[in-house]
Formats: sequence, C-alpha cells, structure tokens
Amino acid sequence: MTKEQRRIEQLKKKMMNMGPMLPGGISKQYNVCGKSGCKCKDPKHPLKHGPYYQLSFSIKGKSSTMFIKNHEVVEARRRIRRYQQFKELRMKLVEAYVDLARQNGLTRS
Repeated sequence: MTKEQRRIEQLKKKMMNMGPMLPGGISKQYNVCGKSGCKCKDPKHPLKHGPYYQLSFSIKGKSSTMFIKNHEVVEARRRIRRYQQFKELRMKLVEAYVDLARQNGLTRS
C-alpha cells in the first residue's frame, strides 16, 4: 500500500467515525405574540418572547429550517462544527485521490 493509499484510508476512517452532523447555522430569534396586554406589547418596555433557536440549511439546493430546543443548542452547534470538519476531510480525500491518479494514472488508482 502506497503512502497516498494509506492517507486515503485514514481519511475515510476518520469520516466514518465522526458521528452525527448537521449543515447550516443557528440563529437566535425573538417574537411578539397576539395576546393583548402581554409583556411583549408593552408600549414603553416591550419584552419579546424568546430566545428561540432556529437552524437554517440547504440540501440539494432546497432551503429549510428547523427549531432547536434550548437544551439542544450546544449539541446542535457541535454537530454543525462536525459537518464543517467533514467538509474539510472530504476535500482532503478528493485531493488525495487526485494525487494518487497523478502518480499512478487513472486505471491503477
């Protein structure tokens, strides 16, 4: 096994063992309800409801969102970081395959 082939196998192994991941980013949101007399409608000191956390992402060119519960925000951010790391590893894997093809030709890679 060549150095490049070992590198490819190491990258694939890392990618397979990463665990759950999520694309996108999280935003913090506040809102105003429809109840008259609610604290969020106070004319002098309105206090909006929230924060609510929302994950925004795109898959296959289609944008989507999902709400994240307050107690799940830390884990969601961890999964987003993991997805970023996955994308970096994916690019390194592609580069390694290109390097291997350059070294060995396309039919022997």
